[in-house]
Amino acid sequence: MPLGTRSMTNDPRNGTIMNPEPTLIAAPDEHRRSRSDRRRMLLAVIAGGLVLGVGTAVTLAVWNDSEFATGTFSSGQFDLQGSIDGTAFDSSTTAPGKTLTFALDADELSPGATVYAPFAVQLSTESDYAASVTLAEELGGAIGQNLTYSLYEVASFGATCSAATPPSGTPLIADRAASATGTVAAFDLSAAATPTNLCFVVTAGAVPQGATGTVTWEFAGTSGDPLP
Repeated sequence: MPLGTRSMTNDPRNGTIMNPEPTLIAAPDEHRRSRSDRRRMLLAVIAGGLVLGVGTAVTLAVWNDSEFATGTFSSGQFDLQGSIDGTAFDSSTTAPGKTLTFALDADELSPGATVYAPFAVQLSTESDYAASVTLAEELGGAIGQNLTYSLYEVASFGATCSAATPPSGTPLIADRAASATGTVAAFDLSAAATPTNLCFVVTAGAVPQGATGTVTWEFAGTSGDPLP
C-alpha cells in the first residue's frame, strides 16, 4: 500500500507540532484485485467439487452375474426299405435295385399279355418320420415303349398278385405308360417296420417280336411328420 499524508498535531506541553507515524491507506485498485482473487479461489473450489462429484459417480462399483442354458441336438433318421419276398427288407438306393419276380414269363411277352410281380415297401425300424411315397420309372431298351402298368396295394404279400388271383379294388396307379416321365403319388407310410404290400400289373401293348428292355421303378419317399 502507498503511504498516506502525515497529519500535524499540536503538543500542549511545548507548543510544538508533532508528526505521527504515517497512516497506510489501501489503494482502490489493490482492493479490487484482492476481491477478484478471492472470488476466483471460491469458484475453483466449487468447480473442483463438481468434478470430484462426477468422478465419484462414474467409479461406483457394480455387481455382475450370468446365467447359461445349453441345448443338445441330433438329427433324426429316414430310410425306405424294399422286399421282393415280404420278409427280408433292406435299402437299394441306386438303380437297378432289386429284381422283381413276375408270376409269368415276362421274357416271352406277346401283345395283350399281362404279368404280375409282388413287392413291399416299409420304413426302417430306425426311421423317425412318416413318408409320402412317389413312383417314377426309367426305361432301358425298346420294349418299354409298348408297356403299361398298374400298381395295387394288397392285404398280404403275394396273396392276390397273379393271373389266378389278381388284385382287386382301386389301384394306387392305373394304366400308366412305362415310358411316362415325371413322378406320380403312390401311397403314405405312417409307421416304422410296417410294410405296404404291393402288386405290379404290367400289360404288353403292340410289342414287336424280339424286343427286349427293362423298366426300373423308383420309390421316392419324402419325410413328413414325426412318428408317434
